[in-house]
Amino acid sequence: MRVKKVKIGIKSVKDVFSDVKGTVNKIESGERLKPVTEPEMYFTSFEGVRKALTPKRLELLHIIKTERPSSVNELARMAHRDIKNVTADVKYLEQIGLIEKKTADHKSRPVINYDKIALEIAV
Repeated sequence: MRVKKVKIGIKSVKDVFSDVKGTVNKIESGERLKPVTEPEMYFTSFEGVRKALTPKRLELLHIIKTERPSSVNELARMAHRDIKNVTADVKYLEQIGLIEKKTADHKSRPVINYDKIALEIAV
């Protein structure tokens, strides 16, 4: 089984705009784009990464992957954390693309479709 991962990196705003401009130019010229094989997300600083991936949020990701809770309430119980705080963390992680929510039987279940997070820092 192939390990699926999410790549997280640090790029300046200037570099992000440059990448977007390059992609738009390729599309306008009719060039085919390479399919995305691994999701990527970028922050503008290491501090941004640190704020997004706190130890408690990383713990939630681990619990979701290994224990597969059936709801956010169950996730909060497994993490021994207040439901309000877990709900906020799950919402944030969903917004940045690290968690998906699957709905069944009027329940919303947090899901992760990757096995690793790869952090890449250019020096």
